[in-house]
Amino acid sequence: MTISATRSYPDWLNKVPQATLLFWIIKMMSTTVGETAADYLAVDLHFGLIGTSAVTGFLLACALLFQLRANRYVPALYWICVVLVSIFGTLITDTLSDLLGVPLAVSTAAFSIAMIATFAVWYVREKTLSIDAIDSPGRERFYWAVILFTFALGTAAGDWVAEGLNLGYANSALLFGSLIALVAVARYAFKVNATACFWLAYVLTRPFGASCGDLLSQPATSGGLGFGTIMTSLLFLAVIVSLVSYLSFTQKRPALQRAL
Repeated sequence: MTISATRSYPDWLNKVPQATLLFWIIKMMSTTVGETAADYLAVDLHFGLIGTSAVTGFLLACALLFQLRANRYVPALYWICVVLVSIFGTLITDTLSDLLGVPLAVSTAAFSIAMIATFAVWYVREKTLSIDAIDSPGRERFYWAVILFTFALGTAAGDWVAEGLNLGYANSALLFGSLIALVAVARYAFKVNATACFWLAYVLTRPFGASCGDLLSQPATSGGLGFGTIMTSLLFLAVIVSLVSYLSFTQKRPALQRAL
């Protein structure tokens, strides 16, 4: 599935990748890794939610610093940031629900409001929400802020549907996968706005990937297939590394010439 706005800028001006089929495959897998890796670090390695959040948050801050300072799109650096955002966003929601007792429905609503507010400020300041125009420091900061909210929102919504509403992991994955398919139909059959479709799909791939991750990793007694968090994380990480390595050789762009 390729969902992207009409390009009005030279391709190399953007600090983020095009929304190609490979983009969506890696994005979905990164959400799965975010779910399983967060569980593995917090539970299996006994780091706890606070310890795992602190370590992951520090690594994410370092990765984003390098990403923001880079003068061109670097596939490996970009996707490292996405994977870390996925893990950190998962931990934010888990901390709110597991440690602070915030209901998943409340978290879902709160993150939705935060994301919409960020979009509103972004649009007022930059007059566009298109991923084809991430060509300035301000736009890139808005982009990553929205990305973080989409992962936290997706985690809350996915857990709410699968666990809070007792749909189960398989049914939850089917539900969110169907919604993604509807977004694709809306875009290509009915020509709905490309930017809106992109961000809708971006939000929905988070609970879809998380549901798939839980389905694969959780024991059969909990409705999963029992592959475990380690095996699931390693498998998806291997695929992500392979695909990003391929992109690193095929999507090289010139350095971005702009004032910082």
